[in-house]
Amino acid sequence: MDELVLRSLIPGVLGVLVRRGADFAAAEGAVQDALIEAVRVWPDDPPRDPKGWLVTVAWRRFLDATRAEAARRRREDRVEEEPAPGPAPRADDTLQLYFLCAHPSLTPSSAVALTLRAVGGLTTRQIARAYLVPEATMAQRISRAKRTVSDVRFDRPGDVATVLRVLYLVFNEGYSGDLDLAAEAIRLTRQLAAVIDHPEVAGLLALMLLHHARRDARTAPDGSLVPLAEQDRGRWDTGAIAEGVRILQAALARERLGEYQAQAAVAALHADAPTAAETDWVQIVEWYDELVRLTGSPVVRLNRAVAVGEADGARAGLAALAEVDGSLPRYAAVSAYLHERDGDLGAAARLYAEAARKAQNVAERDHLTRQAARLNSRKELDSRKELNSRKELNSGKELNSRKE
Repeated sequence: MDELVLRSLIPGVLGVLVRRGADFAAAEGAVQDALIEAVRVWPDDPPRDPKGWLVTVAWRRFLDATRAEAARRRREDRVEEEPAPGPAPRADDTLQLYFLCAHPSLTPSSAVALTLRAVGGLTTRQIARAYLVPEATMAQRISRAKRTVSDVRFDRPGDVATVLRVLYLVFNEGYSGDLDLAAEAIRLTRQLAAVIDHPEVAGLLALMLLHHARRDARTAPDGSLVPLAEQDRGRWDTGAIAEGVRILQAALARERLGEYQAQAAVAALHADAPTAAETDWVQIVEWYDELVRLTGSPVVRLNRAVAVGEADGARAGLAALAEVDGSLPRYAAVSAYLHERDGDLGAAARLYAEAARKAQNVAERDHLTRQAARLNSRKELDSRKELNSRKELNSGKELNSRKE
């Protein structure tokens, strides 16, 4: 049985049950029961209409659970008549399901977990491992999220921007545990793009593909981080880059620019450069100017300072950095980089060490620590050279004095 195919049916089946009147928590439980039954039955007796089969079995499970709970007796008038088995309706409820899981009443972490569970079809254990938390903790988080959206109905348009933020959060979790959340985010965004024609959905998909294309080059064999400028570009996934650029160009042609399209444009310029030295930093600064206009984000301003430093020199970059909030997580690291480019190795080493102490993960901390150590070693070597030069100069003066 193809697990991905089975998982791809989940949103549609769940959407049918919710549209028929099942509350979200009960519907999700019934769909999980139906999936377990499918795993048991399908290998020996595959159905002609997999989605219709799942809808029928899940609805029966929902009816059984509803009748068994005294607290839900009030709903029996609505669910007493079981719909006749047959082909599943052609209406696709996937989009509404995305909106439900990204409901504004949910916290970002709960929205992400619920999306992975209900739309992604992942188990609680898989999600818990991906987020490196106990399974019981993740189960409680998902249960609370289900209760929050149980009474929400598909009676008003959802917020695409909220859905995209949730998917972006999933992607940024990266790779942890035994689940590649970045790849999962790309799969879910493709699914969303198939049911909604929106340039920002395309922009986010392009952004994910362009970033994901560099995945294999981001780490050395020992697991250490490799900065973008030092990556082996021959290891980049050219197929993913080409697809991302194609999707981005189609989105930009619609002239409804949004933040994900602008971010993707920056990523595309990096991907287009044969070498780091040939990167079009001037154009990247222009895209960051657009992002500042669109979002006003301090993080965007921080990244813009790096781009300005590359385009116009380190002093210009430091001037742009001076206008950014110094409490941002990566501020010290950016400041260290620009000070190093400006030739102030002492300040750069101190700032790299400070950034390492504030790093949010071990790989980043180790990378910044190595940068600080590299500059300290270089300073020590320069000091020794200067000291030797002075000794040679003094020896020469002393020798000349003796000759006189």
